[in-house]
Amino acid sequence: MRIITLNANGIRSAARKGFFDWLERQDADVVCVQETKCQREQVTEPLYHPAGYHCHYLDATKKGYSGVAVYSRVKPDAVIAGYGSREFDTEGRYLEARFGKLSVVSVYLPSGSSSEDRQRAKFRFLAEFMPYLRALKRKRRDYMLCGDWNIAHKEIDLRNWKSNQKNSGFLPQERAWLDELFGDVRYVDAFREVNRDPDHYTWWSNRGQAWSRNVGWRIDYHVLSPGLRGSVRNVDIFKAQRFSDHAPLTVTYDL
Repeated sequence: MRIITLNANGIRSAARKGFFDWLERQDADVVCVQETKCQREQVTEPLYHPAGYHCHYLDATKKGYSGVAVYSRVKPDAVIAGYGSREFDTEGRYLEARFGKLSVVSVYLPSGSSSEDRQRAKFRFLAEFMPYLRALKRKRRDYMLCGDWNIAHKEIDLRNWKSNQKNSGFLPQERAWLDELFGDVRYVDAFREVNRDPDHYTWWSNRGQAWSRNVGWRIDYHVLSPGLRGSVRNVDIFKAQRFSDHAPLTVTYDL
């Protein structure tokens, strides 16, 4: 099973940069997209519903903001929009597609980099999302939560970690949250299952020469529920072409 996730930073922008042409060659079973930045009436053209895929979009109430999508070769048994959050479900951050006993989720966690108010909102999201993730483990299902989690976990996961310890995305509280998720709660960081090497990033600032110098952050993940530990066969961050300020992360599974 081959699954791709990409924060498109605008699905229409990514399309203009060749994302759907590239996707056609990937033989992916499921594709998770975040930050679509569109309303469904803006993506009615065939381009945004690639041949061979069942396509589902979830918009934010606010136009031009957030939004997630899932494309799948197999028609999902069910599609669930939101995770039951009074505050954040209107922002279009969680879209779950169910296939038998497997759920694949396109998830987009808030960024706190724009203001202190948004950082407080991010902490509120983390506070309510952890109990939800704990509750998922009690269900008789396996979960793949694929998307932009907006947190670099460890020093190896961003180039300039020393100078970013007080910045959103690498704050001690955020990193401790991932420590708990991948520790006591026993979820799995799929990429680190098979690749422990440094200098692998999925997002680069548009400032300076971050992309060309590979001064990046690894903030896009496939997060697996405990029952899927050991299923990862291959991981790839595609950098040969740029569709967004993020790179597509592809994971191949043996299920």
